[in-house]
Amino acid sequence: MKTANHYLDEANAVVPKISTEEGIARHNAGNTVFIDVRDSADIAASGTIAGALRVPRGFIEFAADANTPHHKPQLSKDADIVLICGVGGQAALAGKTLKEMGYQNVSNVGGFSAWKDAGGPVE
Repeated sequence: MKTANHYLDEANAVVPKISTEEGIARHNAGNTVFIDVRDSADIAASGTIAGALRVPRGFIEFAADANTPHHKPQLSKDADIVLICGVGGQAALAGKTLKEMGYQNVSNVGGFSAWKDAGGPVE
């Protein structure tokens, strides 16, 4: 039987974790799609990365699939995508899903509080 840690280990094995500093550098370069996978209440309470798409983890498959009416056009298979959540677990799991859907350039920058504390752009 699988546990939550098993799922996280599998996700972390296929979704690279990048430092907050690298994430901020990618944001500043302007060629990366940032996705906050937390629910809207968490984002409303704390804010999010400036310009980030807001796609809850439970909705990522629909936003990433070009064959659904909920597809986000910013999500192309060749886009450089960086995911963020509260601590990094949900971002890793969502990243694994994107990888399984054919997205190649997917990274996990971890949690929003670390982003904010490092001076990353927020809204």
